[in-house]
Amino acid sequence: MEERKVIRELLDSKQYTRLRQMLSELNDADIAALLEEMEEQDMLKVFRILPKDLAADVFSYMDVDNQQFIITSLSDRDAANIVDNLMADDAADLMEEMPANVVKKILANASLETRRDINHLLRYPEDSAGSIMTVEYVDLKENLTVDEAIARIRKIGVDSETINICYVLDSRRKLVGTVALRYLLLSQPDEVISDIMHENVISISTMMDQEEVARQFQKYDFTAMPVVDNENRLVGIITVDDIVDILQEEATEDIEKMAAIVPSDKPYMKTGVLETWKKRIPWLLLLMVSATFTGRIIASYESALSACMVLSTFIPMLMDTGGNAGSQASVSIIRGISLDEIRFYDLPGVIWKEARVALLCGVTLSAANFVKLMLFDRVAVQVAFVICITLVVTVFVAKIVGCSLPMLAKKIGFDPAVMASPFITTIVDALSLVIYFQIATVLLQF
Repeated sequence: MEERKVIRELLDSKQYTRLRQMLSELNDADIAALLEEMEEQDMLKVFRILPKDLAADVFSYMDVDNQQFIITSLSDRDAANIVDNLMADDAADLMEEMPANVVKKILANASLETRRDINHLLRYPEDSAGSIMTVEYVDLKENLTVDEAIARIRKIGVDSETINICYVLDSRRKLVGTVALRYLLLSQPDEVISDIMHENVISISTMMDQEEVARQFQKYDFTAMPVVDNENRLVGIITVDDIVDILQEEATEDIEKMAAIVPSDKPYMKTGVLETWKKRIPWLLLLMVSATFTGRIIASYESALSACMVLSTFIPMLMDTGGNAGSQASVSIIRGISLDEIRFYDLPGVIWKEARVALLCGVTLSAANFVKLMLFDRVAVQVAFVICITLVVTVFVAKIVGCSLPMLAKKIGFDPAVMASPFITTIVDALSLVIYFQIATVLLQF
């Protein structure tokens, strides 16, 4: 709050030198946060004051809308300077978000190296490892000495994403090992890289899905991983800061799918009403149509309902309980699939476990419900038995459906998150009604 006030005073009094000096002492992310709280014109004015190298670092922390505003407001040369100073993966992400005419102008003024790196990254499919990697890394030849390697790091390290891990290549640029900077500093100057490097390298394919890339980082607890092509040639690296963004993106996408919403790549407050409507209405229409089967089922058992009207009172309770039971199972399984804890071959074990859980839950719920029916609702014992038996069977079926559908969806290539609460609830609602009326027909002898 205090910093914002000082910036405002320096800006109003046109003390740009002091403002520049003050901003240079702040963290890049903090400067970006301060800029995004300003009016657009003030934000642009302060951004122009920043030194070129600092401006690029601050720019990478800003959201897409503000990035677009700044880039389109700057001259072509200034915009190209910003892109030239961005890490290649950040620059490629920016190009994907920009209108084609703006991209064309920026690339026309950018350096040859920047254009080459951006085009290299843009050729990979969206959400693949190749599309999120950076080509700015430190590579070393295996025949270099430690002294020569350190000299190379000093030369190219300033423009690299990280220098903590250096990647060792043979004469054909194939990845043969890695060496940590600390080992270089602790080794003798005349030692050869091939003698001190770590040869058991864990790498990522350029075509690996970004969600699988995130799992690899979680599994090995790395801060950076090399990306190789089909011939094991090093083409880039992925760092943990990119993985944090991926995890957030994938989690948001799964949550939206589980709520029957078409995933959006924009924040909620940045999404217009019509765009939000377009994202939500397809699933709502589908679920509405599928829910008509529930009405058809009730209509087909109209004679049973007219013979015992009290049965209709408990339909919402049975449907809601079944839907909730199915949702519990599906959410647990979807999470397990996302974390790679559950595979398709685990399906029999999952069903066996959920069957036992369903039996315990169903018996507990029916026992509690029987007491309620007898003491408070005061229904006939036969009706109470129908409701309680239905409850046990409905919970059992709901949990089996809830645990198996996401796994089957994953097996045939669909996103398991699609088989979440709304979809499973619709299926379970129909099944619970059929079970209810069938049990009522047999026990009450309609």
